[in-house]
Amino acid sequence: MQRVARASVRVGASTLAHIGPGLCVLVGVAADDDEEVAARLARRLFHLRILPDASGGGRAAGAMERSVAEAGGQVLVVSQFTLYGDTSRGRRPSWSQAAPAEVARPLVEAFARHLAGLGAEVATGAFGEHMMVELVNDGPVTLMLEERRRPDVAGAG
Repeated sequence: MQRVARASVRVGASTLAHIGPGLCVLVGVAADDDEEVAARLARRLFHLRILPDASGGGRAAGAMERSVAEAGGQVLVVSQFTLYGDTSRGRRPSWSQAAPAEVARPLVEAFARHLAGLGAEVATGAFGEHMMVELVNDGPVTLMLEERRRPDVAGAG
């Protein structure tokens, strides 16, 4: 995610969405993600203190005083399967860890729906399309928000 002064997404000549101050969130879905993961990440993002305070004070220093929940900032959600590209071998990325489209699309939509349900003003890109994303990073502030899988402890002794 990136804190932005503004962001937009286009497909061809058509602008699909644009936001003012808030977050541009590039969403990658792993093969083992599910709706529970989408909901948890939406809650975490909604309450993450990454936006400046109401007066803008400390902005030059990148102050992170308020969350989207507190500030009412906008969120642009853009699907991006390439986040799960594995470049550890060879000259071409492997996409084996990325969820297939039929799994990823409903989870990206669920993530955006959960954010909106929490009260965020959400705009979205177009899943599976070649998009042009433009943004003005505010700070710059860029963070990764991941759901760490907990090992199953039921069988641990």
